Amino acid sequence: MFSFFQRKKIDYINALSFLKADMHNHLLPGIDDGSPDLETSLLLTEGMQELGFTNLTFTPHILSDVHPNTKSTIDDAFNILKPEIAQKFPELSLNFAAEYMLDFLFEDLLLQGNILCFGKEKYVLIEMSYLVESPNLRQMIFSLLTSGYQPILAHPERYNYLHQRFSFYETLVDAGCELQLNLLSLGGFYGPHVVKTAEKLIKTGLFSWVGTDMHHTGHLDALQNLVTKKRFRQQLDLIKNIKNPSLVE
Repeated sequence: MFSFFQRKKIDYINALSFLKADMHNHLLPGIDDGSPDLETSLLLTEGMQELGFTNLTFTPHILSDVHPNTKSTIDDAFNILKPEIAQKFPELSLNFAAEYMLDFLFEDLLLQGNILCFGKEKYVLIEMSYLVESPNLRQMIFSLLTSGYQPILAHPERYNYLHQRFSFYETLVDAGCELQLNLLSLGGFYGPHVVKTAEKLIKTGLFSWVGTDMHHTGHLDALQNLVTKKRFRQQLDLIKNIKNPSLVE
């Protein structure tokens, strides 16, 4: 029994080291629907390091009344987690930003110039509801770009209402928005239609980023299993210009 689990662990160790950085996860403790506490955050961080990541950008939700985080609440959670990680995993480089729902709160924050971003290009991670497209999507992309930010739309393959409007993805990229793939989308974690759309987006060269979108140990277990699959690596190899490594260069 011991040798079985040991072999399994060896299979996934450093499997994602070529990415170097993860720019989408919910590891900060207790401030959104991700890690609920410090213990879980450290467990997930250990798993991320074992997968090969050396740089983590934490991106908790900022979503009106559901997760009304601010720079202050995120900074507080970061300052709780950071010294613990520094002690246990000193080689990891840490940063934080946010994953912004495109709602009226986001519009206000952008007008105030109060946006959390990451990287030299001032990347901003944005998302929409899984039920309906944000009516201000294209306007917010334009406003971000003209304000000096580079928008990245999180997990576009998961918006089912776009699956039959594939040209819309191309329109977004042409408008200057970059797209980020959830790694677990390739393993069927979110359903077969998401797999199909993710693979088509890869084939057409529309992804610039990949992220774990790590929330909990279920995600970690699924990712550890997925990275051992040959087809998963073949699909990632088709993404020619993954920008994740640029965050540590």
